[in-house]
Amino acid sequence: MNILLLGKTGQVGFELHRALSPLGAISAPGRAELDLMDEQAVTAYLANTRPKLIVNAAAWTAVDAAEEQQADAERLNAGLPEQLSAWAKVQNCRLVHYSSDYVYPGSGDSPWKETSTTGPLSYYGKTKLEGDRAIQQSGADHLIFRTSWVYSARGNNFMKTMLRLSKSKTELKIVADQIGAPTPARLIAQVTALSIHSNLEAGLYHLAPRGETSWYGFATEIFKQAASAGEELALNPENAHPIPTTAYPTPAKRPLNSKLDVTRLEQALNIQLPDWRSQLALTLGEYLEKQ
Repeated sequence: MNILLLGKTGQVGFELHRALSPLGAISAPGRAELDLMDEQAVTAYLANTRPKLIVNAAAWTAVDAAEEQQADAERLNAGLPEQLSAWAKVQNCRLVHYSSDYVYPGSGDSPWKETSTTGPLSYYGKTKLEGDRAIQQSGADHLIFRTSWVYSARGNNFMKTMLRLSKSKTELKIVADQIGAPTPARLIAQVTALSIHSNLEAGLYHLAPRGETSWYGFATEIFKQAASAGEELALNPENAHPIPTTAYPTPAKRPLNSKLDVTRLEQALNIQLPDWRSQLALTLGEYLEKQ
């Protein structure tokens, strides 16, 4: 199977390249080979490579910057998915795409279902929802995985930032009223590969580990596991202080409730997704091994 992977340098893209390799020949152009902001260049690349499976891990993920650089966020998060799904429909090609908990309004306490009413709070969330809808309305064979709080052993992410700060700071303030499930890129890639291999029924699915926590809870678990692994931390866990979102203003508004109900995906694949703490242990362990 000829697979086109977009976004190979990102956290999810890197893991996808590893996980999808057994399924077929992968074309994974970097920015020098394919400018995804250029619609004509993307059209020409599709015509030349003619993939049977497109896995789109490319996205504008700078949430705050999207508030100012709206045209760029719109192109990558909405325009590109629309373009890919239109091509996939005509060519009878499956498209796999990744979305975000930011499409939901962040209210209430119940986990969001795939059928829940959307209501993004930020321009980033707005463009991600536009991309989802374009794919769904295209009629193309597609899988959309909505996920949350992505991190990995590579790239810039919360886990690595907290670990770095805990080695140099003796006190930290961390948001404690945003609730979700930290999702490692490796898990996203593994479930994607399983879904493709199993020919998962087309549609929208939530993909995240079991359990829930706050950014503060995530951070304290990072500190705990890092210390257990023998890392020397300058930060005493008692000096990590929970704060409300209102005490840490950002250009883009964040959802307080990012919990995702993953029942539909588990039932469709006949699996049970792992707990977020066990996934942190694997990801943190991988990162520390590379140091």
